[in-house]
Amino acid sequence: MKTQGKTLAKDFTTGNVAKQMFWFMLPFMASNALQVFYSTIDMMVVGKHLQTPGLSAVSQSSQILNFATMVCFGFSNAGQVLVSQALGGGKRKELNRIIGTMFSLIAILSLLLTTVILSFRDQILDAMNMPLESREHANAYLMICGAGLIFTAGYNMVSAVLRGMGDSRRPFLFIGIATVINLVLDILFVPVWGVAGAAWATIIGQGASFLFSLYYLYRRKESFGFDFKPRSFAVNRHYMKMIASLGTPMAIQAGCINISMLFVNSMINSLGVVESATFGAGIRIDDIINKISQGIQFAAVPMISQSIAAGRQKRSVKVVHWAWIYSGIFTVVCMTAYLFFGEALFVAFSEDMAGNTLCKVFISAILWMFPALAVMRGSSAFIQAIGNAKLSMVLALLDGVILRIGLSWLFGIYLGWGFYGFVLGYGLAAYGCAIPGMIYFLSGVWKKRKTLAEEMQ
Repeated sequence: MKTQGKTLAKDFTTGNVAKQMFWFMLPFMASNALQVFYSTIDMMVVGKHLQTPGLSAVSQSSQILNFATMVCFGFSNAGQVLVSQALGGGKRKELNRIIGTMFSLIAILSLLLTTVILSFRDQILDAMNMPLESREHANAYLMICGAGLIFTAGYNMVSAVLRGMGDSRRPFLFIGIATVINLVLDILFVPVWGVAGAAWATIIGQGASFLFSLYYLYRRKESFGFDFKPRSFAVNRHYMKMIASLGTPMAIQAGCINISMLFVNSMINSLGVVESATFGAGIRIDDIINKISQGIQFAAVPMISQSIAAGRQKRSVKVVHWAWIYSGIFTVVCMTAYLFFGEALFVAFSEDMAGNTLCKVFISAILWMFPALAVMRGSSAFIQAIGNAKLSMVLALLDGVILRIGLSWLFGIYLGWGFYGFVLGYGLAAYGCAIPGMIYFLSGVWKKRKTLAEEMQ
C-alpha cells in the first residue's frame, strides 16, 4: 500500500487485496468502536445514577440526534466517493474544489438541522410517545446535543475525506480524543447535572475532536490536498451538483432508517418505560456490533472506488469478496459472544436490567439480523463506491420504511407478539437491503455504468 507522492492519499489500485483491506479496516473498526463507546458511556453512567428513566431518555433522544447526524453523513459519504474516484482517475488537482464544496455544504446543512431540532423538540418527543418519567431528561439532552450538531457533522465530514484518501489512522486519533474527554467529563458532570451533564460531556468531547482535526489538517494542508484559503470554501456549482446528486439519495437512505427507528421506538415506548429502556440498551449493544463491522465497509469503499475509476473492475470484485469473508468471520464471533454474554451486557447499562426477562427476549429476536449484516458490508460498499446512490435509496426505503416499520407492526401489533415481534421485525428488515444488493452485484449489470471520475472537470 503505497503513498501517492507527498499526500495523505494511498494507492489501492495495486497490491494484495486481502492484506491491504485487513490493515486498512482495523483502524476504522477501532474508530467506530470508540465512536459508539463514548455515546454508550453516557448511557452507562446515566443508567447508574438515574436508573431506567434516565437510560430511556438518553437512548431515545440519541435516535433523534442520529437521524440528523446520518443525514449529514450521507452527504459526507458522497464527498468521500468523489475524493476516491478523483484519486483513482488521476484527477488529484480537483481535490481542493471537491473538499471545499463539501465542507461548506455540510456546515450549512448541520445548522439547518440544528434549527429544526431546537424549534420542534417538544413535538418530536410527543410523536415518539416519550414516557413521562423520561420526558424532562430527554428534552435537556436533545436541546444540548442538538445545539452541538455541527461538531458531530464536522468530525464525520473530515473523517469522510480522509477515508476517501485511504487514511484510516487519523480518524482513529481524532475520535480517541473525543472518547477520553467524554469519559472524564461524564464521571464529573453526570452526578451533578444528570442527563444534561452527559449531554455537555458528549458535545465538549466532539467539539474538541473536530477542532483538533481541523488544526491538525491545517498544519498539514499540503499533504491533505486542501489549502484552507477562504476562497476555497466557495461552493463550486459542478461539484455541488455531483455531491447533491449522490448525497441526497444517501441522506434519504440514512434518514429513512433512522425515521423508521423513531416509529419502532414509538410503538415500543407505548408498552412502558421498562420496554423502552430495554430496547434502548439492546439497540446500543447492536449499534456497537453494527458500527464495528461497518469499519469493513469503510475500508472497502475507497478501495472499490479507486479500482473502478482506474478501470480495474476485476480488482473491485475481489475487494467485495474479501469484505464478505471478513464480515462473515466477525459476524460469527459476535453471535457467539451475544449468546453467552448478552445478558451481562444489558446489566452493564443499568442494574435495573438484572433479572429483566425482556433482555433474553431481545437477544433471541435480534440474532436473526446478523447474517444480513455480514452480506451488507460488501454489497453496500460496492453500490456506494460506484456512485449508484439511487439504488442505495431504493434499498433504504425497502429496509428502513417498508420492512422495518411494516414487519414491526405485523409481528408486534397485528400478530400480537408484543416486544419480541417489534424487535424481530426491526432485525429482519435488514434482509431487504442485503439480498437485493447481493443480487445486483452478482448480476454484473453495473459494468456498463460510467465512472464519476469521467464526469469531473
